[in-house]
Amino acid sequence: MPEQYIQVAIPVPMRQLFTYQVPEPLSHPSIKVGERVAVPFGSRKVIGIVIDAQAPCNFERSKIKSIAGRLNDNFNLSQSLVSFLQLCAHYYHHPVGDVFQQALPILLRKIENITLSPPMVWQAQSPTEDSADMLAKLATKAAKQYALYQIINSRNGISWVELRTLGYSKAQLNALHSKALISEEEQIVSQFTWQEHTLNEADKLVLSSEQAIIVSAINNALSSFSCHLIDGVTGSGKTEVYLQAMEEVLANNKQVLVIVPEIGLTPQTLSRFEQRFNVPIALHHSGLNDKERLATWLSAQQGSAAIVIGTRSAIFTPLHHLGLIIIDEEHDSSLKQQDSFRYHGRDMAILRARQLNIPIVLGSATPSFESLQNALSGKYSYHQLHNRAGKSIKAKIALIDMNQQQVEFGLSGTLKHEIKQTLARGEQVLLFLNRRGYAPAINCQECHWLAQCQRCDKSYTLHQKQQLLICHHCGSQRRIPPQCPHCGSVRIAPLGQGTEQLESRLEDLFPESSIVRIDRDSTRKKGELAKLLQEVTDKKHQLLVGTQMLAKGHHFPDVTLVAVLDVDGALFSFDFRASEQMAQLLIQVAGRAGRASKPGRVLVQSNYVDHPLLQDLVHNGYHHFAHQALSERKQARLPPFTFQALLRADANYPSYPEKFLRALTQHPIENCEFAGPVPAAMEKKAGKFRYHLIIQAKSRKALHHGILQLLAQIPNNEWQGKIRWSLDIDPIDLNW
Repeated sequence: MPEQYIQVAIPVPMRQLFTYQVPEPLSHPSIKVGERVAVPFGSRKVIGIVIDAQAPCNFERSKIKSIAGRLNDNFNLSQSLVSFLQLCAHYYHHPVGDVFQQALPILLRKIENITLSPPMVWQAQSPTEDSADMLAKLATKAAKQYALYQIINSRNGISWVELRTLGYSKAQLNALHSKALISEEEQIVSQFTWQEHTLNEADKLVLSSEQAIIVSAINNALSSFSCHLIDGVTGSGKTEVYLQAMEEVLANNKQVLVIVPEIGLTPQTLSRFEQRFNVPIALHHSGLNDKERLATWLSAQQGSAAIVIGTRSAIFTPLHHLGLIIIDEEHDSSLKQQDSFRYHGRDMAILRARQLNIPIVLGSATPSFESLQNALSGKYSYHQLHNRAGKSIKAKIALIDMNQQQVEFGLSGTLKHEIKQTLARGEQVLLFLNRRGYAPAINCQECHWLAQCQRCDKSYTLHQKQQLLICHHCGSQRRIPPQCPHCGSVRIAPLGQGTEQLESRLEDLFPESSIVRIDRDSTRKKGELAKLLQEVTDKKHQLLVGTQMLAKGHHFPDVTLVAVLDVDGALFSFDFRASEQMAQLLIQVAGRAGRASKPGRVLVQSNYVDHPLLQDLVHNGYHHFAHQALSERKQARLPPFTFQALLRADANYPSYPEKFLRALTQHPIENCEFAGPVPAAMEKKAGKFRYHLIIQAKSRKALHHGILQLLAQIPNNEWQGKIRWSLDIDPIDLNW
C-alpha cells in the first residue's frame, strides 16, 4: 500500500501548512479533511487540523515525521468550515494554523481526552394544589423567583447558561428546586425541527408597511446570497424585522446565527428571542466557561441549536444547516478584533453567507460608511425605517455652550435644571461620559507634576474607591502618592472627570435619587451587568451614569433625558474615522431617550457648539452628515473609496521599528502608496516603542497583491529579528 501524506494546519506563527505521514495502523478508517490529529512539532505535541488528506510529498521522505495519533471524536470540522477558515487566513494574510486555532473552543485545542457531561436543562414540575399555593405566595413575596418560574414553565427545557444570561442567580434557581417546583433533567439531543408550538403568536407584533416590505424582501431571497442593510432610526423596530425574517428560516428547519457586538447586548437579545420562539438557543461569548463554549459548539454542529447568539467569534461556529445570518449594530467597532488575528466579524459573516449561498442582514441606526456606500452603490439591498415603532417619538438633540454656562462638577446650569425637572416628573436620566475611573489624571498644583505611567506615554487614571492609580493601557498600578515626588507639596488633586467621580458628585447634588453606574469597573462580576440593567428597567434607579456600554441597543422606557457630557475630543482627532465614530456614538446614545410613549430630550455639552460637524449632526441628522462625509472621503481618496492595510511594528528601542518599516518602503509596490512610517498616536505602550506604516490602493486586488510583495521582503529585512510586527487589513482604528 502506498504511503499516505497529509497537510496539517498547526497553531504556530508561520504562513504555511505542514506535511506529515500517516502510519499504516492509523490510516483506518481513512483520514478526512477537518479531522483533528496530534502531531509532533519540535519538542512538543500539538493539535493540528487536516487540510488535505491526500497531499503530495515534495520533501525527502526521511525528513517527514509521522502523526502521533488521531483523536477519533466527534469534534471534526466540516469541509465547508475548513474552506471558510482558509479564506479568512488568505484575506487577512494571517498564519493559517493560528486562524484554525482561534476558531476552535479552548478544550478542542488540547490533546487530552474531553469528557463532557450530558447537557442538562431545567423544567417545571407538573402543577399540584400545593404548588399552586406556593406560586401564589411567590407572586407576592418573591417576585424574582416567580418570574424565573414563569420563564422555565413557558419553555420546553432551558439551560442554566440561558437563565444566567437573563440575569437570574443560582440562589433563585435552588430556591425553586428546593420547593419542588422545578427539576433538572438531561436534555434530549436531536436535530432541530419546527413544531406547532415553536412560535409564540401572542408576542408577534403587526408590522408597519416599511417593516413588512423588508421582511418580504428577505424571505424572497432565502435560497441565494444577498446582503440586506436595514438602516432604521433607533427604536424603529429592527428587532421585530429580524424575528419575523427568522420565522420563515426556522420553519424550513434551518439554523440562524445572530451576532451582537458586545456581551452586554446578549441578555436583551436572548430575552426577545426566548419570548418569540420555543426553540433551543445556544450562546457564544466571553462570559462562558470552556465547557459551556464547547457545549454551544457541539449543539450547533449536531444541529440541535436552532439559534446561536454570540459576539464576533460566533461566526466560526460549525452550523451545518445555516439559513440566515443577522449582524445587529453592524457599525460597531467591537466587531473588529484588535489583536492577533485581526478579522472583522461583519466582513467575515458576509464572506460566509456568500460561501453558503444564504442571505445576511445588517442592521444599524448609524450604518458604517463602508456598508452605506455598498448600499448606495447597489451592492447591498438597502432598506430604511424612517419612523419609530409604536407611539414613541424621536428625541430632539440640543447643544449646550459650556462657554456661556456656570459649570459645577462638569455639569452646566442648564443641564442641572433639566435633570431636576425630569426627576420631579418621576422619569429617569442617563448621563453619558465615555471615561471610566474617578479622574483621567492627577497632578501637583504647585509644580504641575503629572502622575505618568513609566511604561506608556499616558497618565495614570485615578480610581478613588480602590485608592489606586491604574494605567488603562498596560494595566500597571501604583498607590496614590501622599505628596509630589518632585517638589514635596501635598497639594495633589484629580484632573478631569470620570464616571466614578460623576457618580459621587451626583450623590451630593441629588441625594434623594438612586444612582447606578454602568461601566467596565462596576460590571466585572459575572451576571452583574444583566442585574444592573434589570434594576434600571424596574425603575430602582433614577440616575444612570455610564460609558458606551449604556449606549448600544438597550431599551429603557422611562429614560426621557439623555445628557452627553464630553464630545469635544473627537472633533479634533488625527484619525479620519473619529468624526464617523463620534457621530455614531452620539446618535446611539440619543436613541436611549424617549423610547416609550413619553417624549425624550438629548442635551450635548460642548465648548465648540459652532463646529460644523456638530451643527450638521444636530440640525440635519446622521444621514445628511454621512453623505457629506462620504463626499469628502471620496475627494480625499480615503476608505471606503480606497483600500488600506496597516503594518505595525514595535520594539524595546525607538529606532528599530522605524528602520524596519523604512526599509520596506525603499522598494516601491505597483498601484500602492505608502503613508509613513510614523510613530503611533501613543508611541510608547507597555514599554514598547511603536510605529506604523499605511499601505493604500485604489482596488482591493491591488492592495492584496502589494501586501504579498511586502511580506516577501520581510525575511530579508535586517531589522526583522529585533522587532515584533503585525498586519491589519482594513484597519478601523489608528489609535493602537
